[in-house]
Amino acid sequence: MSFSINRTGGVRPGLSAVVLVLSVALTGCGGGTDSAGGARSSAVGTAAPAATSGTTQARPSRPSADTGTSGSADSARLPGLGPRTLAAIPAKARQVVLVTGRGRNSPISEVALYRRTDTGWAPGAEWPAHNALRGWTDDHHAGDLRSPIGVFALTDAGGLLADPGSKLPYDRSGGFTTVGTGFEGEPLAGSFDYVVAINYNREPGTSPLDWTRPLGAGRGGGIWLHVDHGGPTHGCVSLAQRHMKELLLTLDPAQHPVVVMGDATSLTR
Repeated sequence: MSFSINRTGGVRPGLSAVVLVLSVALTGCGGGTDSAGGARSSAVGTAAPAATSGTTQARPSRPSADTGTSGSADSARLPGLGPRTLAAIPAKARQVVLVTGRGRNSPISEVALYRRTDTGWAPGAEWPAHNALRGWTDDHHAGDLRSPIGVFALTDAGGLLADPGSKLPYDRSGGFTTVGTGFEGEPLAGSFDYVVAINYNREPGTSPLDWTRPLGAGRGGGIWLHVDHGGPTHGCVSLAQRHMKELLLTLDPAQHPVVVMGDATSLTR
């Protein structure tokens, strides 16, 4: 499959939207293996073995070596996070999407928004969510049906629907069409109406549809925040459509937003 980058950085299907739709449906949340090129940076956090120089993968079990850490006084106000998880949050991050899984093997989670103020982290909206069918892992691989644990930047968005007013770069494309049914027989149509790419094994500054995998295809990819279809995901985190729209209106690249995600026990490290 071939792709082209549009003038605003979005990816347009080169052969057929139908081919891309089938690829997305078969590989989960946009998790393909082809490379389309893009920016030259990666996920926020601790370096992990990578296929491309400069690529990093955040993990709560180890502090960030190159991004700086949050001050202990205000980061302590992020509930349920242990010292190693807190240390992985970059000092420049002023918006946090905290995804707390109900259990290591559970597909149920809760999302809470926080913004950094002069006096600490101020809580915002809280929403129910789904994560991967088999829960969570700090060593994610393609097809394991677990969501990756870690701290990851949020830099790019897109969807099948028109941009609702996102401050993040937004790629509207028919490539976000998806079909079929989920693990519980629920229809998947509309799942990618709104999407925020999670910078796990992807190139920031590109459309969520970009299939570049700096850590290699075997480490998975296409991990998104997207519209909930009423059941577990392949690896993504899903929210009700109205909540995804609110998230898109809230996230501001000038505030360097990150997602902190994992099961509750792992996040206490």
